[in-house]
Amino acid sequence: MRLVYLLILLLVLAAVIIFAVQNHETVTLQYLNQSVSCSLPVLIVVVYVLGMVSGWTVVGFLKRSVQRVTERRQA
Repeated sequence: MRLVYLLILLLVLAAVIIFAVQNHETVTLQYLNQSVSCSLPVLIVVVYVLGMVSGWTVVGFLKRSVQRVTERRQA
């Protein structure tokens, strides 16, 4: 099973590398009268990381809320 996971990981990694190589043009992002120019793969990585951090935060808050509710019911 580990071999299957390794192959899937390698396929995804290859697809990401191919995407990054083929889409290396500069993109301008505008937000609140500010603009930032960077390459498309860098922008996608930054957005992905921000999504992971926000997802982990929401999951952490939900876990703590559920734990507090279940602790109150048990006491």
